[in-house]
Amino acid sequence: MHFGSGFMKEFMYNMVFFAKTLKGSLYFFFRGQTARRILIMQILFTFVEALGISCLLALGIGAAVNAIGMPFLASFSQERFIYPLLITIITRELGPLLAAFIIIARSATAIATEIAGMVVSHEVEAYISIGIDPIDHVAVPRFLGVTISTVLLNIYFSIFGLAGSFLVAQIFYSLPASVYFSSLLQVLTARDIFISLAKTLIFGMIISIVAVIKGFSVDRASTEIPVAGLKAVSAAFAGCIAVDLFITALYYIVS
Repeated sequence: MHFGSGFMKEFMYNMVFFAKTLKGSLYFFFRGQTARRILIMQILFTFVEALGISCLLALGIGAAVNAIGMPFLASFSQERFIYPLLITIITRELGPLLAAFIIIARSATAIATEIAGMVVSHEVEAYISIGIDPIDHVAVPRFLGVTISTVLLNIYFSIFGLAGSFLVAQIFYSLPASVYFSSLLQVLTARDIFISLAKTLIFGMIISIVAVIKGFSVDRASTEIPVAGLKAVSAAFAGCIAVDLFITALYYIVS
């Protein structure tokens, strides 16, 4: 009974925190330069600095899907199914999840430990004492920065993943670019794009909210700072995987 009430209390706290962060996001761009600077720095760290490794990973995955899938499909004379396979794996399923995992590994830990350090050093108390809402000043820029970065990173992941697949097709099968990309566009649907963007949008919200909440949840001991980072990573991973399974299952049920 105590476990159930504790879980519900934590759940309600998280929902209220998310609602306040979402409300603060609506008025964010009417605020001062300091908040906007934090947002820009968050996007630089979360998106720009992670772009290189993400694109390299996407190229490798796209190339692997084509290198493995095309010979297998060719053995059944079903080469045309490589295009829906690429869209399913790279654009709709694997792309959003891997983009989220990269951001969790880089940014969830960084945000949680940074905010935990602010709490331990009484910086958050200082904000409150002079009338600054920590949610508006600390949580909202990071929430927006991570969410925007997740969506952008997924878009680039899809582009480079499909490009990696094209390189394999060009090397081994001498497939013209016009044929390859027109075939992809024929099988790419608005539903695929919507699912991919919806996943990354929700993943970005989960990662940022979890990281911020775990950072604020520390007390006064400096030893809690790295623990907050570890908790943020594990909770963000669990949340993203659960949401991904739910959306994917819902997609196939509706289809």
